[in-house]
Amino acid sequence: MLTIYGVYRSRASRVYWMAEELGLEFQSVPVLQARRLADPLSPDAPLNTHSPEFVAVNPMAQIPSIRDGDLVMHESLAINLYLARRHGGPLSAQTVEEDGLLTMWTVWAASQVEPLTVKIVLTYDNGLENSDEGKQAIAVSCRSLRRPLAVLENHLAGRPWIVGDRFTVADLNLAEVLRYAQSEETLFEAHPNVKAWIERCQSRPAYGAMQATRGKEPIEV
Repeated sequence: MLTIYGVYRSRASRVYWMAEELGLEFQSVPVLQARRLADPLSPDAPLNTHSPEFVAVNPMAQIPSIRDGDLVMHESLAINLYLARRHGGPLSAQTVEEDGLLTMWTVWAASQVEPLTVKIVLTYDNGLENSDEGKQAIAVSCRSLRRPLAVLENHLAGRPWIVGDRFTVADLNLAEVLRYAQSEETLFEAHPNVKAWIERCQSRPAYGAMQATRGKEPIEV
């Protein structure tokens, strides 16, 4: 059985969404981010990214990780590409060319988009969105996102999905990366194709199932 290490309130959310899309049976091992705990190495601390038993799984001490049979993998976007290839179906590539495009858009999401969207969500997570420092960080990230969002806006003109004529792992990966910036509504209003596309992605039942479980997790530890 597939084992997913990580809480839903983390990048593991995208792996849980993928598992729901594929209809996979999986075991969830909740691993908290160590930064959320006062003393992650205390004897009574819950399982977290600094716990020795998890570091034995992922020496980088980051979530998510998966174990699938004898295979252990890290890096959420790469995990999703693997799961798509492993289980096939419409979320996976149907041709070598599609496989290249799914990989390209996923790498693009990781390199060109996520470093900027993460700055936005962390500003909110740290309660700094109304501070001068926080407002500046959000404004800089939004300005830097204009070019990649313009590229995506043009790509989505006349097509509902990123690759081919169906929802794929590329849509899921990129939608999850962009979710971190959805607090900035004007950014998406300025890119209507992107706005409509992410709404299509997030209207899927598997996304709703993931979010329902995520919503049950406590925000505070």
